[in-house]
Amino acid sequence: MMLMIVAVASGREGFAVREIPDEVFLRMKQGGSYPQGCPVKRSQLRYLTLRHWNMQGEEKAGELVCNAQIADDLLAIFEELYDAHYPIHSVRLIDDFGADDEASVAANNTSSFCYRKVAGTKTLSRHARGMAIDINPKDNPMVKPKRKGGPIPKVAHTITESDICYKAFRKRGFTWGGHWRTVKDYQHFQR
Repeated sequence: MMLMIVAVASGREGFAVREIPDEVFLRMKQGGSYPQGCPVKRSQLRYLTLRHWNMQGEEKAGELVCNAQIADDLLAIFEELYDAHYPIHSVRLIDDFGADDEASVAANNTSSFCYRKVAGTKTLSRHARGMAIDINPKDNPMVKPKRKGGPIPKVAHTITESDICYKAFRKRGFTWGGHWRTVKDYQHFQR
């Protein structure tokens, strides 16, 4: 049986989707996002390399792991955001932060896959299957609204319904945490 290697480049330098290379998978196991006994198969995940603009307008390289089902759409979204010079603080594997969501948020890091539960629950997060992504999480916090509609954070890079980031995700079938009822998770997009 022949193993098919998946490598989809967008045709642009710096943007690609591929199977997770051995060295990246080792980082995930050592970093904690892929713990021993993780039921998500490596073959269900993809490794993305991409370009983005940071908050200072500098071009940067980024990387993330997500579910294969959303990989091509995420790559297209990041290309669209790149073309618009949309600022993203950083895009690094959560393993660079010991698979600690709070540490990644504190660094305003954009990430997707991390096998974990929703904070304070026994329910697996959509991130546990790589079907969710958090964009600039420090600038787009999760808040509990005091009234209907809830407070929208007042920071420079807040995602709103008029934002290009919101539109890019929504047109590709993602739902947004900013629409949730009990909490507003402005950073979060999922399928």
